[in-house]
Amino acid sequence: MSGFVDEAQLHVKAGNGGAGAVSFRREAHVARGGPDGGDGGSGGSVWLVASEGVSSLLAFKDHPHRRAGDGTHGSGQRRHGRAGADLSVSVPVGTVVRNLDGAVLADLAEPGGRWPAAQGGQSGRGNARFLSNRRRAPSFAEQGEVGEERWLSLELKLMADVALVGLPNAGKSTLISRISAARPKIADYPFTTLEPHLGVVRFDDHDFVVADIPGLVEGASEGRGLGHRFLRHIERARVLVVLVDLSVPDEGDQERLLLDELGRYQPALLERPRVVVGSKADIAATDWSGLRISAVTGDGLRPFLSQMASLVAGARASSAAASSGGYVVHRPVPQGVVVERDVDGAFVVRGRPAERAVALSDLTNAQALDYAQHRLRRLGVDRALSRAGAREGDLVRIGAFEFSYEPD
Repeated sequence: MSGFVDEAQLHVKAGNGGAGAVSFRREAHVARGGPDGGDGGSGGSVWLVASEGVSSLLAFKDHPHRRAGDGTHGSGQRRHGRAGADLSVSVPVGTVVRNLDGAVLADLAEPGGRWPAAQGGQSGRGNARFLSNRRRAPSFAEQGEVGEERWLSLELKLMADVALVGLPNAGKSTLISRISAARPKIADYPFTTLEPHLGVVRFDDHDFVVADIPGLVEGASEGRGLGHRFLRHIERARVLVVLVDLSVPDEGDQERLLLDELGRYQPALLERPRVVVGSKADIAATDWSGLRISAVTGDGLRPFLSQMASLVAGARASSAAASSGGYVVHRPVPQGVVVERDVDGAFVVRGRPAERAVALSDLTNAQALDYAQHRLRRLGVDRALSRAGAREGDLVRIGAFEFSYEPD
C-alpha cells in the first residue's frame, strides 16, 4: 500500500463548554447568602497546523476523527470549571482545506501556519455573574455551548523548489535518483511513477527540493490520466524543469504539448522560471540544440544543476521580499446577525452571537428568559426582524428555539 496520500477527509469535533452553576452561599450566621455559582470551563478548539515534519495525509486515511477536550462544569463558592484542552492536528505544509461543497477555507502554505478547524464551545456563566440591582438573587445560570463539529476535505499541494515535468517514461525518476537520495521506482514502461517523489539536491553551496511529478499525458488539464491530481503538485513549485525525451524523434512536439497542458491548467505556470532540457542524451535519436543531459552517464548534469540552483535562488529571493515574515494564523471572519426567510415562511435568525444567546440560556426559567430577550435586543435582532418584514404572529427560529414574533 502506498505511503503517500494527497487527498483525505477529516472530521473535527471541538470540545463542549461546561455549564455554569446555580449556587448560594450557605454559611453560619448568614441568613441570606448571595449567589456564588462559578463559571464552566470553555471547550477546547481543534487547530490545523502546517508542519514540515509531516509529508502526507496518510494519518487521516483510516482514522479521520479528531476531537478536542470538553470543559468541566462550575460549582459553588465561585469555583470555575477547567477549560478543555485544545487539539493541534499536524498537516503537511501546502495543505488546502475545503468544506464538503468545495469552497476553500484555508491554505496552509507556510510552515507553522494555523487555522481553527472547529471552535470550542463557550463556557456557561454561573449565577454569581448575573447579580445586579434588579436581580439580587439570580436563580439561573448558562449552559455550556456545544463545540463545532464538521467534515473537511484536505488536499495536499507539494511544496517544492523545482518540479520535473515530462511525458511518461521521459526519465524523470532516473534523474531525481541521480541528483538526490530519492529512490523512486524506475522501469522502461510508461506510468511507472503514480505518486510524486521529493528529493533534496545539494549542489555547491545550494540545497533545494525537487519533485518528480507523475508523467503528464495529452488532455491532463481536462483530468485525463489523473491529470488534475498530478498537476496540482506543480502549482507551488518555484521553478519548472520541462524534460524532453531525446530517445524519440518528436522532441519539439513534446515541449509544445507539455507547455500547452500547463497553460490550459493554470496560465500563470507559463510565467514561472523554467528550464527546458533534453534527457537521455546517451541514446538520443535526434539533434537537440538546447541543454542536454544523461542521468545514466552523468553528462551535462553539472551545468544543468547550476542553472537550476541559480533560478531557485532568484525565486526564493523574490518570494522572501514579498513575504511579511512569521507564520500565518488563519481566522474566520466574524459574523453578525442575519435574518433569512425559510422555505416554510419562518424567519430564521443566523449568527453565532444570537444563537448563543438562546442556546446557553435555560429558557424555562423566567429570569433566564428575560435575560436572553435583553441580549437579543442588544444584538439588534428585533430591528433585523422588523426590517426583514416580520409581522406579529410570524414564526421565528434561532438555533433550535422557535417562538412567535411580537413587536415591541
